[in-house]
Amino acid sequence: MAITRQAFGPEGWPVARFGFGCGGVGGLMVRGAPADQERAVARALEARVNYFDTAVQYGNGASEENLGRVLRALTPRDALVGTKVRIPSAEFGDIAGAIARSLDGSLRRLQREQVDIFYLHNEITLAGGGEDLSVRQVLEEVVPAFRALQAAGKFRLPAISAVGETAALHQVLEAGFFGAAQVIYNLLNPTAGAAVPPGFPAQDFGRLLDRCQAARIGTVGIRVLAGGALSGTSARHPVASAAPAPMGSGHSYDEDLARAARLRPLVEEGFAASLPEAAIRFALSHPGLGCVLVGTASPEELEDALAAIARGPLPPEALARIAQLSEGLAAG
Repeated sequence: MAITRQAFGPEGWPVARFGFGCGGVGGLMVRGAPADQERAVARALEARVNYFDTAVQYGNGASEENLGRVLRALTPRDALVGTKVRIPSAEFGDIAGAIARSLDGSLRRLQREQVDIFYLHNEITLAGGGEDLSVRQVLEEVVPAFRALQAAGKFRLPAISAVGETAALHQVLEAGFFGAAQVIYNLLNPTAGAAVPPGFPAQDFGRLLDRCQAARIGTVGIRVLAGGALSGTSARHPVASAAPAPMGSGHSYDEDLARAARLRPLVEEGFAASLPEAAIRFALSHPGLGCVLVGTASPEELEDALAAIARGPLPPEALARIAQLSEGLAAG
């Protein structure tokens, strides 16, 4: 079973449609056993997965350290690594310095001289405030800092995590500097890729995937399983985090679980063998989504995700059924 690759970003990098998430929600690369971490990464590489996504925030650097150790041991030929900077508001007075210090720490933990994708991980809003960055701060302070570090050879492709106010995200991406974006796209919130009925209970991302596709901005789908709400169970794996706060979907994790339960007909009617399979294949169905990022808690969960990817996008009749169920979500 080999994962297909497609052109990603302005330079058309060949990137697998499946990305290996190293975050704290799944938890394998933060709290998993070292042997399981190495086994999972080796299995992903065997399946031609070539994008690995981490951040200093995942386990306070543990994810970066573990990914760096495993990749150094396995010495893959074409692995791409993405990491992130989240600037604390206490350092908003020195945004360039904060970004440089964060990236240097990430490179040290990853045991690399350069990362392939470097993301701004703060939420972006029109006016900023709190821990959020304003559009002005991003374009006038973050972009020059990123540009200098890119010119110094410390990363290849500048990117953002597309979280915050929809209008602000569109403005930042339309400015033309960032070549990749992590975009929330899942069964509970497909608004980055499709129109939804009035009253749909989620943030409307305004078909952000379409904008990115038109501008040749590489896209990585995040929260594909809605932090576990689309896992088909309320139980959490021992390695996984506690239930996370929703991103772009409901007001609480329990609300997301309840909405996910209303999607069970996808399994009951034979469109997928499980809800997580349906969720992964749903994300894979959008042609504007370059890479579907899935975090796991164990090598076994990775195998399940790889099997879902191998089955390919959902067929049109499944997508039509999802549209019907989505109308029910809006009504309820």
